Amino acid sequence: MKTPRLLSWPVEETKPLKHPYRDTMIVYGALAIVIVVIAAATGSNVGKAAVIAALFYVAATAWSLASWRRRLRKRRSADAEAQGGAEE
Repeated sequence: MKTPRLLSWPVEETKPLKHPYRDTMIVYGALAIVIVVIAAATGSNVGKAAVIAALFYVAATAWSLASWRRRLRKRRSADAEAQGGAEE
C-alpha cells in the first residue's frame, strides 16, 4: 500500500495585525450575536441563548487575548534576540 501524499504550501511570514485585540473581540462579538439570532430564528429561548452567547464571548475572548499576548511576547523576544545577536 502506498503512503498518502501530503499537500504542503509554502508558509509566508505575515505581518502582525494592527489591532489584534480589537479584531478578536469584534469577531467573537459577531459570533455571539449569531448564536442569539439562530436561537430566535428557531424559536428557542432567546434569554438562555443570550446567556450562553455571553459566556461564549467571555471565554473565547479571554482565551484569544491570552494567546495573542503570548504570541506577541514571543515575537518581541525573538526580535530582541535577533537585534542583540547582530550587535555582538
